[in-house]
Amino acid sequence: MRALINFIIHNKHWFVFLLLEVISLVFLFSHNGYQKSVYFTTANDVVGSTYNVISGITSYLHLQEENHDLEATNEQLRKEVYEMRQQLKAMQQDSVKRLPALPLKYDVVSAQVVNMTLHKANNLITINKGEADGIRPEMGVVCSRGVVGIVYMTSSHYSIVMPLLNVNSKISCRLRNSEYFGSLIWQRGNADIAYVTSVPRHAPVQKKDIVETNGYSDIFPPGLPIGVVQKIGDSPDGMSYFLRVKLFANFSTLREVSVITNYSSPERRMLEDLAESPVKQDSVLISQEKQKQAELEKAEKMKAEKEKAEKEKVEIENIANTDTVR
Repeated sequence: MRALINFIIHNKHWFVFLLLEVISLVFLFSHNGYQKSVYFTTANDVVGSTYNVISGITSYLHLQEENHDLEATNEQLRKEVYEMRQQLKAMQQDSVKRLPALPLKYDVVSAQVVNMTLHKANNLITINKGEADGIRPEMGVVCSRGVVGIVYMTSSHYSIVMPLLNVNSKISCRLRNSEYFGSLIWQRGNADIAYVTSVPRHAPVQKKDIVETNGYSDIFPPGLPIGVVQKIGDSPDGMSYFLRVKLFANFSTLREVSVITNYSSPERRMLEDLAESPVKQDSVLISQEKQKQAELEKAEKMKAEKEKAEKEKVEIENIANTDTVR
């Protein structure tokens, strides 16, 4: 306290000077119109700039929440667009009755990207949702712009996604408004370029055609956008096209994704696995043969029992007739 008092006493002339300056400025701006207007204009500019900086900082701090809300809105709009496409397709196919089939609905779980690689051969994405949220391997992952990849591994609260930017990724796709389909693959290099193979040479392919999912697998519904054709080339054997596709999903800024949780059909997968496995096919055939044999044996047994019962009935009737005659 003594040091503060000594400081004030030692610099009292500066404090007196500042006090007189403040008093003079108050009188100047209070009794002169021009100086008063200059003061308020300058003060408004300073306060406005300060508020602008504060608003920018606040908006940045709430950017993650806003992105989450935007992703939820985009996902809802994407589902509505998909349902409308399904209805429109059904109406076009049924031009007589004009009764659209019920659209295929699917549920999603929103998640955030917590880790990602882009320039490796086997890039992977980590998201903050897992088995506790209903996510399982081989579920499709999308974002507001298009397809992202497929769930590869899961734990209780996290999942690993194999994105389109992985040399082992292979997505079945088609050209929009066309029945021609192929496979989407990625080659090391650009993080926004992939390639479509196995599209036949007679397919009417043009630049800026949209590439989308074809729904042949039970991972993605049909009609989800993947990218746009950027360049048309030939495959090494010259039997099909090799299309350069610019992906819609921007992996460098990817933060919000959605996992499609209920599109997969366990019955369809089991049946397809059964059809592809020769061992299972043989076991099914053996089982069917055994079932048929059992049914034949059962039918023969029932027939024998019926004949025996009828024979016993005839014998009883004969004995009864003989007793009556006596």
